[in-house]
Amino acid sequence: MALKSLIESVKIDVALRAHNCQANARHRVERGDIRLKVRNGRSWDHYCRECASKIITRDIARLTVLQALEPT
Repeated sequence: MALKSLIESVKIDVALRAHNCQANARHRVERGDIRLKVRNGRSWDHYCRECASKIITRDIARLTVLQALEPT
């Protein structure tokens, strides 16, 4: 039996063209920058390195709480 993953819809890639970060329009992702891709329905949301770091840090904290397997 295959186990499900909570993070299967996330990737790290290189931007092929410049665009704004999905979390903060003042953050610009330039061509060639590393970015975080998160599946949003049928498409992807793209985040700059700074926002990606904040998202990952927050989600690690959430997963650590979940790992205790205690109801909240």
